[in-house]
Amino acid sequence: ANLYIFDEPTSYLDIKQRIKVSKFIRNLADHNTAVLVVEHDLIILDYMTDAVHIMYGKESAYGVVSTPKATRAGMNVYLSGYLREENMRFRDYPITFSASPPAQVHKGTSLISWGNLTKKLGSFNLTAESGGISTQNVTGILGENGIGKTSFVKILAGVIEKDAGTVDSAVRVAYKPQYLSREEPDLLVITFLHDAITKYEVQLIRPLDLKPLLLQKLGELSGGQLQRVAVARCLSQDADLYLLDEPSAYLDVEQRLIVSKVIRDLMTEKGTSALVVDHDLLFTDYLSQSLIVFEGVPAVSGSVHGPMSMEAGMNRFLRKLGITLRRDKENHRPRINKPDSVKDREQREKGKWYYT
Repeated sequence: ANLYIFDEPTSYLDIKQRIKVSKFIRNLADHNTAVLVVEHDLIILDYMTDAVHIMYGKESAYGVVSTPKATRAGMNVYLSGYLREENMRFRDYPITFSASPPAQVHKGTSLISWGNLTKKLGSFNLTAESGGISTQNVTGILGENGIGKTSFVKILAGVIEKDAGTVDSAVRVAYKPQYLSREEPDLLVITFLHDAITKYEVQLIRPLDLKPLLLQKLGELSGGQLQRVAVARCLSQDADLYLLDEPSAYLDVEQRLIVSKVIRDLMTEKGTSALVVDHDLLFTDYLSQSLIVFEGVPAVSGSVHGPMSMEAGMNRFLRKLGITLRRDKENHRPRINKPDSVKDREQREKGKWYYT
C-alpha cells in the first residue's frame, strides 16, 4: 500500500514489544509510502513519528485537528495545553515532569510484606525475593508480558494461592483486574459506583468525568468508559492496599494523566498505598514513587525484584531493555534516545539509563 493507518497498535503490548512494533511501523515509511498512527503512549509516539497532529475537543460532542507539527514541538504544545498560533487553550494547566530522579521515598509504616514466594502455574514458575510495601506509597510494576506480574498481584490480592513462602495478609485489599468484566451488563453505573458517588464525588466522580455515564448500563460502555468506572470502583473501596492491573488500557493520553493524579492524590489523602501494573512508561514515570521490576523468560519463569527507588528500578529495567531515556529540556518528559546517538552513548557509559 501507499498509505498505512494504525489505530492504537500498542494496546496490551509490553514496552519491549512496543519498541519492536514502533521500529517496524517506522520502517514502512519511505519516499513512496506514508504512515498514519493513532497512539496514546506518548513515549512510543515520540519514538516512531516525524510529525504529529494535536486533537482536542469534547467527548461525544466535537473534535478539532490542528495543523501538523514536528513531533517534539507538537508534543510539548500538547502538554502545555495551549495552541499559540490558534490562540486556543484546551487545558487549564500544563503537564510537567520532575527535572531530576525522585528521591528515595521515606518509608512509612509497613503495610504488606512477602518473603521467598514461589508459585507454579502449569510449566511457568514465579519466584519473589523478600519485599514489602509501606503506607502512603504508589509502587509501579514493570516487566515483559508473560513473566508473572498479574499472577503476583493476584497472590497479594488473595485471588490465587501461593505454593510456598509468606505473605503478610493482615490488610484489606481492593483489586482492579487486567481484563474488565461485563458479568452484569444490565447493572446501572450509578448502582455500581454507589460508594464512589457517596464518598468520593470530588476525588473520583468529577475528575474521571463519570457523571454523564451514571444512568448508562455497564454493557453499554466503551472500553475507556468501563476502565474509568472500574478504577473508580476499586479506589472507592475501604482498603489498605489498592492493586490496579493496567489501569491505562483503553484510555487516551489526557485520561491516563488524570487517572495517575487521582490515584496518587487519593493514596495521600487516605494514607494508603497502591501497586500499579502498567506498560506505559510515561504513565508509570508520572505516577510512581518506587518500582518493582520483573525479569524472566515469558511463559517459562519470572522473578520479582524490589520495591526499589525509581532511579534504581528504571536503570535496572532500561538496561535489560537496551534503551536510554533523556529528558526534554522544556517540560522534562521522558524521551527515548536514538540507538548509538551521542546522548545514548554518554548515558550508557555513565550507567544513567533513566535520568541525566
